[in-house]
Amino acid sequence: MTEKKGPTRDKEEDAVQFGDELPVLPIRNAVLFPGAVAPFDVGREKSVALVEDVDNFPSPVIAIFAQKDPATDDPGTEDLHQVGCAARVLKALKHSSGNYSLILQGLTRIKLEDVSQTAPYLKAKVKKLEETGVEDDEAEALSMSLRDIAKQVIQLMPELPREAGSLIDSIQAPGALADLVAANLDAPVEEKAQLLETVDAKERIRKVLRLLTRQLEILKMRERINSQIKEEMGKNQREYVLRQQLKAIKEELGEDDGDQGDLDGIEERIAKAQLPNEAEQVAKKQLKRLRNMQVGSAEYTVVRTYLDWILDLPWHNSTTDNLDIAQVRKVLDEDHYGLEKVKKRILEYLAVRKLKKDKKGPILCLIGPPGVGKTSLGRSIARALGRKFHRISLGGVHDEAAIRGHRRTYVGALPGQVIQGMKKVGTINPVFMLDEVDKIGHDFRGDPAAALLEVLDPEQNNTFADHYLEIPFDLSNVMFVANANVADPIPPPLRDRMEILEIPGYTRNEKLAIARQHLIPKQIEEHGISKTQLVFDDKAVDIIIDHYTREAGVRTLERQVASVIRGVAVKIAEGDTQNRKIETEDDVREFLGAPRYTSEVAERTEEPGVATGLAWTSVGGEILFIEATRMYGSGKLQLTGQLGDVMKESAQAALSYVRTNSERFGISKDFLEKSDIHIHIPAGAMPKDGPSAGVTMFTALVSMLTGVRIRHDVAMTGEITLRGRVLPIGGLKEKVLAAHRAGIKRVLIPERNKADLDEVPNEIKNDLEFVAVSKMDQVLEAALEEKLTPKSTDGATAIPSTN
Repeated sequence: MTEKKGPTRDKEEDAVQFGDELPVLPIRNAVLFPGAVAPFDVGREKSVALVEDVDNFPSPVIAIFAQKDPATDDPGTEDLHQVGCAARVLKALKHSSGNYSLILQGLTRIKLEDVSQTAPYLKAKVKKLEETGVEDDEAEALSMSLRDIAKQVIQLMPELPREAGSLIDSIQAPGALADLVAANLDAPVEEKAQLLETVDAKERIRKVLRLLTRQLEILKMRERINSQIKEEMGKNQREYVLRQQLKAIKEELGEDDGDQGDLDGIEERIAKAQLPNEAEQVAKKQLKRLRNMQVGSAEYTVVRTYLDWILDLPWHNSTTDNLDIAQVRKVLDEDHYGLEKVKKRILEYLAVRKLKKDKKGPILCLIGPPGVGKTSLGRSIARALGRKFHRISLGGVHDEAAIRGHRRTYVGALPGQVIQGMKKVGTINPVFMLDEVDKIGHDFRGDPAAALLEVLDPEQNNTFADHYLEIPFDLSNVMFVANANVADPIPPPLRDRMEILEIPGYTRNEKLAIARQHLIPKQIEEHGISKTQLVFDDKAVDIIIDHYTREAGVRTLERQVASVIRGVAVKIAEGDTQNRKIETEDDVREFLGAPRYTSEVAERTEEPGVATGLAWTSVGGEILFIEATRMYGSGKLQLTGQLGDVMKESAQAALSYVRTNSERFGISKDFLEKSDIHIHIPAGAMPKDGPSAGVTMFTALVSMLTGVRIRHDVAMTGEITLRGRVLPIGGLKEKVLAAHRAGIKRVLIPERNKADLDEVPNEIKNDLEFVAVSKMDQVLEAALEEKLTPKSTDGATAIPSTN
């Protein structure tokens, strides 16, 4: 590279006569302003010829004009902007390729007037343009504004030297200041050419101010963006370093949680989980949110927990049903003795399932007294079908969120027990036992029973919506089995969705079989005693059933058996190695003490006015003694024994019927004139109510008034009308079982309840005599020890019989 310098002359010698011709150097993509010093590369043939001939010029001054189109290689007059800049060539450097690099200093504005030469390079006559509008206060004010904004731009452009600010302060002429700023503006060539063409200094400053203000805003915005990026990058880098350090610490401590603690691991789990479309979209959206959160934030934990719930649920996992009906029947018989109706329903479901694979699960509700095996039956159903089992306790639940879950906006929100159970079992077709469904409460927190409607409705539980998940979940493959002691407290809409299966209780023989097959072997094993060390005889079990328990189920029987076994265990622990056999009453008394229950029917009915009734309770059937007596008084009826309104009305109806037909029963018609009647039902601490004591009260009244005793082996149930009709009742099977336990031999039942005897086991029916009655005369005939003789009316007109 060689350096070529222009001739050195004094300022006076370098004066330019702008009316003369000047060589013209076209430049691309740039504009030269007066006062500016700038480098330019020259490579075109005409431009190189001009530079090489510069030494021959009278003065090293050339005319610089910007091209309109930078793509034009040989520009003419029409291709150049008409206003340019006269420039002095300060230095020319020749490259080995033959091109030149020029350093030019802008002198003044010139206007292109006429081209006089086109070869070997352009020459043209130029005219100097004089600047206007430079000597007033407005120009000074504009200059100050331009100076301030230019300094702000310089501060935001670290690539500019800091001396640039001092240079701007040193220039006082408004036009020169505008040219200096314009020369350094980042603006298109067209806009810079317009600034060069603006001769008026004030107008030029305004244009520069607009362009500079725009550039200042762009720089400020870039600064803000860079600051934000730098801050975020710094924070992310810091968090990344800390996480890497934490990971290394956990690895050293052996506490690394692997992929489960990594968001990439969650993404892989989402891909492998084969979630339903809606659930997959929600999971991906939450994962995207998770990636943008800080690990230590509270919301991060909430979203992470939510994602874990979605991924842990069994959207597709299922167990294969055991469709071998014979095998299922065998399993059910092994686990439970009796309960034929329930077992029959399970086998029916299985048979339909075998024929139709997509059959929805049934909603069974087992209703019966405590201790009959309702909950354990659900477990047995699951084992027979080969399904997972889960129990949900609903007793005392008041909050709707226990079923539907909490909204995620609540602190510590969780899904409801249904979704929690699905996660726990890990399959979409388990057996769910809804325990104590009749004991659900409701208050200001909602109605859990109403929330169960969607869970138990086969038409809508395929899209069950838990408040926490907010994603439909399919419950249609779940087999729901509910249990309750009483059906009445269950809300009708909920009861309508379930298939009711009643388990009224066990007979004496069934209890004996259950004890022999299940209870005794289980308790002997649990107490660590071998089968040879202790043997229970059936006679001993009968004694325990008759004299130490009085229940519909077998829960108390199991406790008494366990009590005997514990007594034997104490003796064995003390060193008594003798094998024992429990068979006599004395053997039982040794461990259980004196008998707790005896048959008091015969004792209680020795005198007239005491009748044995049958009652239904939530724990099974019970016998009920109703006592009637007469005393001196004024014709009042007194009722005691915690009677409900229905039983009080039954007593009133029975008394009215006796008074109406007194002479037909051999009773004086004025028996109430100087007497009070008192009807009492013992065990007064227990409330009693129900529409089935009218017949018993009537019989007790007639027995008391006539002095004829009621047979001690007779029990009765039924409601009475004022016309002497016997109305049907409910719970017949439970009442019959209670009569059988009490040693009753004859049971009076309403005529319209004869069909209900089909539910009574044959062994009970064979031991009892059933008398179906429809009129009160039939009741007295079957219940009293003697036949009643109508009382003579002595000429008075007798009240006609209504029977």
